[in-house]
Amino acid sequence: MRAAVFKGKHQMEVLDWKTKDLEPHEVLIRVKSCGICGTDQHIYHGHPGSAAVDPPIVLGHELAGEVIELGSRVSALKPGDRVSIDPNIYCGECEYCRSGRPHLCDHLQAIGVTRDGGMAEYCIVPAANAYRIPVEMSYVEGAMVEPVGCVLHGLKKIDVRPVHTVLIIGGGFIGQLFLQLVKKQGAAKIIVSEPAAEKHGRLLELGANEVVQPTSPETVQHLMNIADVVIECVGRKESMELAIAAARKGGQILLFGVPSPDTLIHVSPFAIFSKELSIKGSFINPFTQEEAISFIRQNIVRIEPLISHYFALDDIPEVMGKYPQMNVAKAVVTHSL
Repeated sequence: MRAAVFKGKHQMEVLDWKTKDLEPHEVLIRVKSCGICGTDQHIYHGHPGSAAVDPPIVLGHELAGEVIELGSRVSALKPGDRVSIDPNIYCGECEYCRSGRPHLCDHLQAIGVTRDGGMAEYCIVPAANAYRIPVEMSYVEGAMVEPVGCVLHGLKKIDVRPVHTVLIIGGGFIGQLFLQLVKKQGAAKIIVSEPAAEKHGRLLELGANEVVQPTSPETVQHLMNIADVVIECVGRKESMELAIAAARKGGQILLFGVPSPDTLIHVSPFAIFSKELSIKGSFINPFTQEEAISFIRQNIVRIEPLISHYFALDDIPEVMGKYPQMNVAKAVVTHSL
């Protein structure tokens, strides 16, 4: 098959690539759509993903496609099934798996991170990680089930109530997913902080009550102590520090954006103490795949209007190198659909 192979920091090439043999519990997927995630960019620039990366490897953990071959022990799927893939593979034996926290698995493996993923014509996955999607759901929507599932896991870390003001920091793809789901939960007011003015119309359309540009001291001051719930979707020092400053007394803060491993922030412990803040992190998407499929199927979460760029497999090496300059909201690699 042809695959975009990550060969090391800033090195990616489309090659003829051999798939491994199909194990009894696995299925072979013809990839139809694969998202390019911020985590893929982290890996491309030499940082770890959800687990350590050992190149050469095919990236791509947001994927959907068609089952074309079954391992000898697979009975729950059949050739022709349309499926979305949960990329995360847990050992089932470590203390975290055995205590109901498998996403913290000591031996976490992930499709597109520790084993070949969806930036290829085909991908082998455990049958347990393949979830059927309805015929009315596009393969692009199917590939985006994984990030929706991650957002759902994050939302379960916080308590959004109808009396709450919610501040979402970052109005990109992830912020737009959070916006739709927070709106569904009935928050009294949703404010989005987003510096790119061209995104503001879409954010208002998706349900934001107010969109601000955090580009002046006056605007930043306006956000101080304003929100009962703050959802940080950027992963930068200044946005995480803003999240803590923006929370009201008794506020909840979800740090969802993925920072570089060496990022440090300045935090006032007195502010955490005196405002009695709750600060939580959110890692991957344990067992949210079916719920995410349902939200997309019911059109509670709109996906395709949020996709800004579509690429072919051959485009990936150049795209990964130029990604920060391309003004991408969300990009998807598509094959013949």
